[in-house]
Amino acid sequence: MAKFKYIARDANGNRVEDTITADSQDAASSALKRQQITVLSISEEKAGLFSLGKGGGAKKDPKPRVSSADLVIFTRQFSTMIGAGLPVMECLDILAEQADDPGFKACLYKLCNDVRTGTDLSTALGRHPRVFTDIYVNMIRAGEASGQLDTILLRLAEYLEASESLKRKIKSAMTYPVISMVMILGITGFLLVFIIPKFEKIFSNMGVELPLPTLIVLGISNILQNSWYFIILVMVAVFVGVTQFKKQPKGRYIWDSMMLKMPVFGDLFQKVAVSRFARTFATLLRSGVAILGALDIVSSTAGNAVLEEAVDASREAIRQGETLAKPLSDCPIFPPMVVRMIAVGERSGALETLLEKIAEFYDEQVDATVEALTSLIEPLMIGLMGFVVGGIVLSVFLPIFKMQQSLGKSR
Repeated sequence: MAKFKYIARDANGNRVEDTITADSQDAASSALKRQQITVLSISEEKAGLFSLGKGGGAKKDPKPRVSSADLVIFTRQFSTMIGAGLPVMECLDILAEQADDPGFKACLYKLCNDVRTGTDLSTALGRHPRVFTDIYVNMIRAGEASGQLDTILLRLAEYLEASESLKRKIKSAMTYPVISMVMILGITGFLLVFIIPKFEKIFSNMGVELPLPTLIVLGISNILQNSWYFIILVMVAVFVGVTQFKKQPKGRYIWDSMMLKMPVFGDLFQKVAVSRFARTFATLLRSGVAILGALDIVSSTAGNAVLEEAVDASREAIRQGETLAKPLSDCPIFPPMVVRMIAVGERSGALETLLEKIAEFYDEQVDATVEALTSLIEPLMIGLMGFVVGGIVLSVFLPIFKMQQSLGKSR
């Protein structure tokens, strides 16, 4: 039998530092888990079990490059090991050893060291905002307080997977039109810069009055050839101007409002915003985060200034003893169905359940909208390409037709 010193949290979330006698460290961890105690660190009393890790030293650690998929895998593995009874510090040590990215490896070793010195896991995670977001840190804090860290980690992994799936749907909806537009602009530019100038010399020797479409195409071709640097300068200026405009609070609000009112894509952006709001809010509430704290996190992760303003208004309304649903009903993003379901959830005490239903419904709506957009955009892009290229070709042949008509009359 050996004596092990541990730092843990009991079922009420209180910090506990004590010793336990057991045959092995695993036996000690299992015994504590049966007592509903979440182990933060455990070591044999004679000697420390864990080293300070490989991330120390004067050398500056590389910046972590952690993708969403990597974070999901890390969170699921962390949940599995915590559920199996391993202490938090040992989990972090194992996960650090198998991390591929040097920056992430150093980050995990620092977490291990912080927990070893008695720092709460959530506090240690909060020191690495490049890797762990506010919602991640707050859910871990709720898991520590409730003694259900493994459950919270699993729920967090599911949330991250759902968020990543939503991002992939948006990318799939935007990829086709972007690629198609680049191809259209590329083909048009090639024709105007390299092909049309050759016909301009032919037209000058024909001695006929050029039709208006031909004059327009020749004018655009001359501009592209002689003032290309000016066009690039204007494009860069517009890009920089829009970027700076979006950085201003009022500019960001105007931009996000315009995105929601965009033809074709505005409806998709609205459904994505509602789905993200509902899923984030439901996940935080189900994990034990207080409603005001949950709304604060939802506001900071909304990704849309219009929705953020509505969430902030709801937070203030709750502080003054009013309902959550009323301020949301004044926001154009939230359909009446969503507002009524939230109101019912507030009255019945099942707000997180109804929010999850809303998120699932709008995820399905996003899928359907993406499929509809894909079916709609393909013929639109083909038609646009045919119109542009066909217009250029027609402008080239119109003078030839006109010259043939002149020759026919002269005979």
